[in-house]
Amino acid sequence: MEQVAALELRSVDLQSPRNNKGHHTQEMGLKRLIVRRGQLFNLQLNFSRPFQPHTDSITFVAETGPEPTELLGTRATFFLTQDRQEKVWSASDFIIDSNSLQVSLFTPANAVIGHYTLKIEISWDKGHSVIYPLGTFILLFNPWSAEDDVYLPSEILLQEYIMRDYGFVYKGRESFVTSWPWNYGQFEEDIIDICFEILNKSLYFLKNPSKDYSQRNDVVYVCRVVSAMINSNDDSGVLQGNWGEDYSRGISPLEWNGSVAILRQWSAGGGQPVKYGQCWVFASVMCTVMRCLGVPTRVVSNFHSAHNMDGNLTIDTYYDQNAEMLPSEKQDKIWNFHVWNECWMIRKDLPPGYNGWQVLDPTPQQTSSGLFCCGPASVRAIKEGEVHLAYDTPFVYAEVNADEVIWLFRDGQAQEILAHNTSSIGKEISTKMVGSDQRQDITDSYKYPEGSPEERSVFMRASRKMLGPRRTSSPLLDLLGSRDFEDRPVQLQLHLARMPVWGQDVLLMLHIWMVPDRAHPWGPVRLVVRFCAQPLLHGGGTREPLWRQMVHLSLDIGKEIQWPLLLPYNNYRNKLTDEKLIRVSGIAEVEKTGQSMLVLKDLYLEPPLLSIEVSERTEVGKALRVHITLTNTLMVPLSNCAMVLEGSGLINGQITKDLGTLMAGHTIRIQVDFYPIKTGPRQLQVLISSNEVKEIKGYKDIFVAAASAS
Repeated sequence: MEQVAALELRSVDLQSPRNNKGHHTQEMGLKRLIVRRGQLFNLQLNFSRPFQPHTDSITFVAETGPEPTELLGTRATFFLTQDRQEKVWSASDFIIDSNSLQVSLFTPANAVIGHYTLKIEISWDKGHSVIYPLGTFILLFNPWSAEDDVYLPSEILLQEYIMRDYGFVYKGRESFVTSWPWNYGQFEEDIIDICFEILNKSLYFLKNPSKDYSQRNDVVYVCRVVSAMINSNDDSGVLQGNWGEDYSRGISPLEWNGSVAILRQWSAGGGQPVKYGQCWVFASVMCTVMRCLGVPTRVVSNFHSAHNMDGNLTIDTYYDQNAEMLPSEKQDKIWNFHVWNECWMIRKDLPPGYNGWQVLDPTPQQTSSGLFCCGPASVRAIKEGEVHLAYDTPFVYAEVNADEVIWLFRDGQAQEILAHNTSSIGKEISTKMVGSDQRQDITDSYKYPEGSPEERSVFMRASRKMLGPRRTSSPLLDLLGSRDFEDRPVQLQLHLARMPVWGQDVLLMLHIWMVPDRAHPWGPVRLVVRFCAQPLLHGGGTREPLWRQMVHLSLDIGKEIQWPLLLPYNNYRNKLTDEKLIRVSGIAEVEKTGQSMLVLKDLYLEPPLLSIEVSERTEVGKALRVHITLTNTLMVPLSNCAMVLEGSGLINGQITKDLGTLMAGHTIRIQVDFYPIKTGPRQLQVLISSNEVKEIKGYKDIFVAAASAS
């Protein structure tokens, strides 16, 4: 009998372009094989002779991580068979065509994600075998697969929360929400490698690399690792936080346009934290990483967000009798806004009913299992007050539900409650609307309507779990129970007489009126109202007062007073933080009774606006001309103006330009040409910063068509 020659591998085609398109990874490039778990991919093996299934034996070996083993799930060995086996690694559905062999490989939907090496072992009689390397591939989570824990059964949502590489971050105040464009750029060619580099620098990996790799099949685990690694509080994380005002050793958090520059700088620096980040930067970078890894993710802003470190569901703030907000030694604060992430997943570690959106917060606020990370906390659990469920649900619950108690501080102690607000925290919880540039209010997914029976019931349930016996006895609760602070004869409100603009005087109107059933029997009420304006910091604190005023008023029954207040530009010039926020507070004291009443107004001073115009038709590889116009509407020059342009699929990296000084009232027009790289919907982000105003931002949505035939 003639002996058949040994089967030898001559070449392999991983069919990356075809596979990547089928796995929704073509945006990451077509040169490397990047696939999603729980889904078939194909490859072609070319041999020295035709494959003979009855006599030739081929074994596939896929490995990831250091010291891969089948026990840890980091090594898989599987034979070539005609029929595919469900839920395990398999090579099947093969087609023999002369000397080539088409094979379909399947990875289970619970496989470890990461960089894999793939090889085959060809065996023939008498135990002879040869091993051939086939190449490498990257395996990601698969939200298109019903078997994967990140399955999201909506193509519209997948296009938004996986495929969209730009979006918006919402900032400002609940009364004046502003949208900031952000370039996520998760499909830029090197970002996928940087994402795994982040996992490989985590403390979990450094402590036990093999165990860490083996847990990368679990989306809950991966999310927690990424949440810890985006900040650098206890590891070589991506970003260093800075909530001060000195950014001279790095870049102000306000001056980032997107995640790509941050991630590339971190990687190029060997894992040195990038300076600097605040909550919206941390959350936006985490969104990039999670979307890149295949986890549906969005960025969420919570306005008037509680930072409740002692877990008592109460945030105390203090004012003196001159209406100045006082610094507190407590770590508890109310942030103007706070930004976190939501990731979509099944929670097999929780009872039924808590799947779906989960809060992940990479901003370093408190430790969780010893590291600065937060979540995943089920949004449903937060709404229902199920604060005992993992992870970090009590902290997130307090961020959207804590009570605010405002005290009058006099003679060295808190003497009087000026206000007890049960519904002021957790307002206008916002994310980008699907398929639109509009903002979506998702507050109702976090809590029942304020004051409703369901909301109070949930609050009491959460309080009992978080506070236990502490809830039953407290001087604060005794004071609140008396409700004396509500029986005040007059009401006060502060309104803006016109929209405040940075560089101009601010005009406010005090509206004051008598409460009919609390009117004093002796006639008019005489008041002295003391006002104070302070720069407001993003983290809820204030700086030294920049303006004070005192007004004496007399109010008759049935009468109202409108009293104008002018805050001159010269008072706040050079005194505000980069956020351009001012808190105006007033305390009215009734002369006869000594009762005090508080009125507050937070102001956001708008920077100048820029406009962006592009030519009508945009094609890949064809020069696109962009015109950017900025008029300095301020009363002062803008010095050291610098422009940064960014946009994944439009520009490779960034385009920067120094613009010099823009005099008050003058207009600058800038023309920029570039060559779009990818087709489809894209977003151009433009940032102009100066010494006076750090954040003049704009964006333009651009649809890029395929190159037309010449």
